[in-house]
Amino acid sequence: MKFIHLGDLHIGKSVNDFSMIEDQKYMLQQIIALSTEQNIDALLLAGDIYDRSVPSEEAVKVFDQFLTELASMGKKVFVVSGNHDSDERLNYGSRLFEAKGVYIAGRYDGDVKCVDVVDQHGPVHIWLMPYVKASRVSHFFPKAKIENYNDAFKVAIDHCNVNTEERNLMVTHQFVTGSHTESEPELDGSETILLNVGTLDRISAEVFDDFDYVAMGHIHRSQAVGRETCRYSGSLLKYSLDQREINSIKSIPIITLEEKGKVTVELVTIAPKREIRHIRGHLMELIENAVDTDDYIYATLTDEETQFDAMARLREVYPHVMKMDYDNAESRAFHDQEGDFETEGKSFHELLGDFFNLYRGTEPNEKEWALLEEVAREAGVLE
Repeated sequence: MKFIHLGDLHIGKSVNDFSMIEDQKYMLQQIIALSTEQNIDALLLAGDIYDRSVPSEEAVKVFDQFLTELASMGKKVFVVSGNHDSDERLNYGSRLFEAKGVYIAGRYDGDVKCVDVVDQHGPVHIWLMPYVKASRVSHFFPKAKIENYNDAFKVAIDHCNVNTEERNLMVTHQFVTGSHTESEPELDGSETILLNVGTLDRISAEVFDDFDYVAMGHIHRSQAVGRETCRYSGSLLKYSLDQREINSIKSIPIITLEEKGKVTVELVTIAPKREIRHIRGHLMELIENAVDTDDYIYATLTDEETQFDAMARLREVYPHVMKMDYDNAESRAFHDQEGDFETEGKSFHELLGDFFNLYRGTEPNEKEWALLEEVAREAGVLE
């Protein structure tokens, strides 16, 4: 069997106030074409289908059209919810969808949904594990010893009673790392998860040892974790102006599952409707030497003097300029004066620690940290 592994579609997302919906429609149409070209049997969608728990009407229509076209082609689709999705909304109508070959697991209810399909090599068990918190697993298994996310996930997997003599596929949306902290996945910069919050949401890839392939979502960079067949698909599009993301190459895993023990992974790239690019130079140089002007642009001007109406002049040539800034003696002096207070890539604790050090000279004490964490959980910043 052949599968396309997708994750983190974030349908309805905006980047710097630019809606990405047209770009997302374009990419999903390319996926449909790829499904035909590659003779794909099924698609694995590993969560964060939508960018918001209450998606816009247009976002819902885009995903509905995508599923409808795939179902009309006879392609099976396996979907789990991500942390951005509303599990109840995604689950709505799921039993009706199954008649069309669309299988959705939006909410964990103590059992991991399993769908069996058969090919010339026998059965394939496709397990659908939606985004789940440790507290929810504890609710269904109160007697289990659960001290962290990894314990919770292992309990949930152990209750699947996986038949390791046959082929098993897992689709899930979690923060999965290698066996050691140095093998954590690389981020692209648009992920909204916060790292370095103890071991709050980390799951070791070893938990998935019984599965022939693990299709993961949550991290936006396509990569393997722990082993080649335990992978994040990455997002289809670049969703931030972070240099890590701008410079990354998005790819789509195509999985071929043959007899037990034989799995191959091919990474395919699809050119987006518009790239996100960072350009830098003098204003007139950027205007006179413009190329690929329909791309999304982050422009850094190196002119020593502030240019009159620079953004408007850039947008006459590059209509999709998302951001403009300066890199010159004045801007560097300003940053030196203000200090280096970079925020991108920093955890909740690092950001708050920097803030308190700046204005009070010391980090929060233990009681203050506890209060800040409680408020952050209520606000949905921490889990």
